[in-house]
Amino acid sequence: MNTSLKKIVMAALFAALACAATMSIRIPTPGTGGYIHPGDAIVILSGVVLGPVWGLLAGGIGSALADLLGGYLTYVPITFVIKGLVALTAGLIYQKIGKTKKSRYTAVVLGGIVDIVFVAGGYFLCEAMMYGMAAAASIPANIIQGISGLIISIVLYPVLIAIPDISQMALRTKTS
Repeated sequence: MNTSLKKIVMAALFAALACAATMSIRIPTPGTGGYIHPGDAIVILSGVVLGPVWGLLAGGIGSALADLLGGYLTYVPITFVIKGLVALTAGLIYQKIGKTKKSRYTAVVLGGIVDIVFVAGGYFLCEAMMYGMAAAASIPANIIQGISGLIISIVLYPVLIAIPDISQMALRTKTS
């Protein structure tokens, strides 16, 4: 299979995984109508494995699709942008500092920190425009979601990187 086709197939797989992980385990957040889920880990890892651009597409589309299928229509474009930017940034960090095995783990952690900031901050800004300052109620839940995404991505990273095709793709995206 040629490299471009592999990248497309892997991006589609990560989009499906992001959607499924977002929809599979939902922990409702009181008073917000939202929920905490493990999908952010896949978004972070899509940037790491696929690189910034393909990660943006996979993480953004998969997460937005979960909102679409879950009945959160208003959030579809917001989620696409926020989660896409998380994957883009995680991919850029991985490319920039992931030179050694240890620094790759550091890059994944930093991608998780970016997720916490972008998700809590991004949704707050968007919801503040929609609902006013009541949007601040979602910040703690979004921070918890980001922390869970960080932890899960750290746990999943070595499992994924042990798969030869994924390892090759992650290391190849660092130079392309």
